[in-house]
Amino acid sequence: MEPDRRLIDPERVAAAVAGLGDRAVIEEWAGRFAVVADPSRLALLVSIHYAREISVTDLAAATGMTDTAVSQALRLLRAHGLVTAHRDGRVVRYRLADATVHELIHRVRPHDTGAAEADPDR
Repeated sequence: MEPDRRLIDPERVAAAVAGLGDRAVIEEWAGRFAVVADPSRLALLVSIHYAREISVTDLAAATGMTDTAVSQALRLLRAHGLVTAHRDGRVVRYRLADATVHELIHRVRPHDTGAAEADPDR
């Protein structure tokens, strides 16, 4: 903060600065939000959320995308830490990476009564 800058409410400025924390974290989340801003990638995240774990082929069927498009999108989602993958025999299954992504999906796609039955975390 500039030392000679006039402040209206210094306590609020101090709280805002403290809330910002590490600027690198802000940059990281800005990148994550940019990735999520694509409707196809967001559809994949929502689908993964409800399925809990799902393969590329099943994601393609659920979203109406090709296997290739799903694979490319998942590579980007993994690179930004939004999903993780694990091998189950010959099949690779994807899941949401952390609780923050899970909460984000709850905000993006609020659960209705029918969806609550499909979401075991509800």
